[in-house]
Amino acid sequence: MPANRRPTIKDVASRAGVSYQTVSRTINGKGEVLPETRRRVEEAMRELGYRPNAIARSMVAGRTHMLGCISPNLTDYTFACLIEGAKAEAHRRGFLLLSVTALTEGEVPTLCDDLVHSGWVDGLLVINPYADGRHRFFRDIIARGTPVVYLGADPRDEPVSCVHNDDEGGAYCAVNHLVKLGHRAIAMITGPLREDCAADRVAGYRRALAEAGLEPSPGLIVEGDWTAPAGYRAMQALLAGGQPFTALFAQNDRMAIGAMRAAREHGRQIPGDLAVVGFDDIPFASYCDPALTTVHNDVLEHGRQAARILIETIDDPGRLPERVVIPAELVVRESCGAGRR
Repeated sequence: MPANRRPTIKDVASRAGVSYQTVSRTINGKGEVLPETRRRVEEAMRELGYRPNAIARSMVAGRTHMLGCISPNLTDYTFACLIEGAKAEAHRRGFLLLSVTALTEGEVPTLCDDLVHSGWVDGLLVINPYADGRHRFFRDIIARGTPVVYLGADPRDEPVSCVHNDDEGGAYCAVNHLVKLGHRAIAMITGPLREDCAADRVAGYRRALAEAGLEPSPGLIVEGDWTAPAGYRAMQALLAGGQPFTALFAQNDRMAIGAMRAAREHGRQIPGDLAVVGFDDIPFASYCDPALTTVHNDVLEHGRQAARILIETIDDPGRLPERVVIPAELVVRESCGAGRR
């Protein structure tokens, strides 16, 4: 165990050679524990410097009325809104929400120990479970019966509920709108393609082009990372590539705003020379110059729905997994050249 990591109940169980449930019974005095087993657990606790969590210990016989949420970060606008929506719904139903971050998959096991195995939370929300390999660490939690809800992705084979946006449909609407405006060479800046929402938005882009009899050009597709600087760099790369294009679909608004800055610096007028459409409809989108045409993504509703499902699953552990897809709506402003609606 790394020296700077706080020991968990699973560390104690591993050192004592017992299950973490046995450690929990020993700590809380619940259930039968053989004297020799109790001695090994207490010795392991002393050796590791483990101190039981007072709140989890006091509530071992019932609920904590606490929900956990593991997010890739707390600075991303979309993630922050998801959490805000979940927090509001949890509060309305008598629960608190504890949000933590795992920047990498390597941080997930410790968080699972701290939140779930220690008894802090009654259920878990997971944002972007397939952004990397972190989904592997939730399988054991799900198998043990802890309620889990995924946000931002469909589960692969895990029996969990999920809430996500209609990313393919939203991207289709955005690109189809550009096609109807007469554009035939439409560039795209994607998010990280390992993420489900980015792949789904690529599928919507391709479907809209295919219906118009157009072939997507690999030279007009650049991968970004959801940030404005990534959009700026992607637009520079597109312009340097020399392949003409008259419109851009950026898979989120921040990349669209960065791309617009780069285009203007290269003498491109928006929307006169270049039509631009984003995705998410962040508050700043309507204040851009020109105001950004974008796909509205009701992320607060995502969070509310996820918390609702999680609490209902806590109340009824036998309920079947639920899949909620939030519709996406195109909001037309000036950046695409179609005027304000």
